[in-house]
Amino acid sequence: MAYQEVTKTSYGSRLGSSLKGIGSGLLLFVLATVLLWWNEGRAVKTAKMLKTAATECVDVADVSRVDPALNGKLIHATALAKTDETLTDPDYGISVANAIWLRRSVEYYQWVEHSTSETKDKIGGGQETVTTYTYSREWVGSPVNSNNFHDPDYQGVNSTRLVVEDNSLRAEKVSFGGYTLPNSLVNAIPARDPVALPAELADNRTSYVDDNVLYYGEDPNNPAVGDVRVTFTQGTGGDASILAQVVGDTFESYKHKNGKSLMVLSMGVHSMESMFESEKAANKAILWLLRILGIVLVIAALRMMFSIVVTILKVLPPLAKVGELGINLVTAVVGFIWSLLVILIAWVVYRPVLAIVLAVVIVALVVFLIKKSKAAPEPAPAAAPAAPAAPAAPEVPEAPKTDAE
Repeated sequence: MAYQEVTKTSYGSRLGSSLKGIGSGLLLFVLATVLLWWNEGRAVKTAKMLKTAATECVDVADVSRVDPALNGKLIHATALAKTDETLTDPDYGISVANAIWLRRSVEYYQWVEHSTSETKDKIGGGQETVTTYTYSREWVGSPVNSNNFHDPDYQGVNSTRLVVEDNSLRAEKVSFGGYTLPNSLVNAIPARDPVALPAELADNRTSYVDDNVLYYGEDPNNPAVGDVRVTFTQGTGGDASILAQVVGDTFESYKHKNGKSLMVLSMGVHSMESMFESEKAANKAILWLLRILGIVLVIAALRMMFSIVVTILKVLPPLAKVGELGINLVTAVVGFIWSLLVILIAWVVYRPVLAIVLAVVIVALVVFLIKKSKAAPEPAPAAAPAAPAAPAAPEVPEAPKTDAE
């Protein structure tokens, strides 16, 4: 059954919070504006770096031996990423040969608290918030302290059979043909392959082995609160493609003069062109993601700054709803326009040549349209309507002739 708590906030407290919101909103507004500006510069610099790197990159077909002629050059190459080392878990003694990674991840079956809130405004400016707490059993990455649960009936319901830390082991030396991969590239190699666990690892009473999972509990098919499962995975490497600068028998980041750098490893066989296209697509995706985030933050900041107006109107809730609708509309429009203005100015600053070309094209188009409108023949004036003809004079009948004539 759901548990509810009711919280009442006075009008004075709401006004105080709104006043604080002005400062917080102003700070957020500045940070969001900076984010929009920085993002445009980041995208342009990254695009320039990728363009230069693509022209300088050397596609090397064979890296089975260290080639001194490649030292200092940005290269693209594909080779087998592997190691001869054996990694051993320090707590369980599980060993895997030729493994680049050995990872141990732990999950706990626990009661988890969830909450939803519904807020109502009261006449006079006060506020009442009803918070509903619900509870469910879930697998989570760390033990949950149920002593802090709001519902007294659920306080102290959690326990754990044991606490095991996550652990990650990495090989000291990973070869890539005749070269050695630096740790930053080794970190890009995934560890998703399961590690087959020995059956003797379980005692068949309180722990069980299922493939790469060691389960602590009475019944793996019917978990109880406090049960723990430990999953072991490994990364054995395989074919990989890289974009990196050669330094002796290893690699480092390629650095552009604008400060942006490039060093990438992708599992599988990928051409140089496809890897550069992937980096360009990622740059565009980040550009638009941060643009949208920046615009949302700007609008949110403006709403925080003007929330005091809505709070003042909360004395009469129906009036406050109208005011809130208006504030939301105005801040959305102003925030969107401000964001576009910042993006446009940053776009001009970071792309001055392109901006000048576009400005010239726009001016030329405007001039052309103006001239064309002036050169167009003026329409002939409509002919004046003809004057109506004068009415004919009436015929006078002849006088009848007499006998004397």
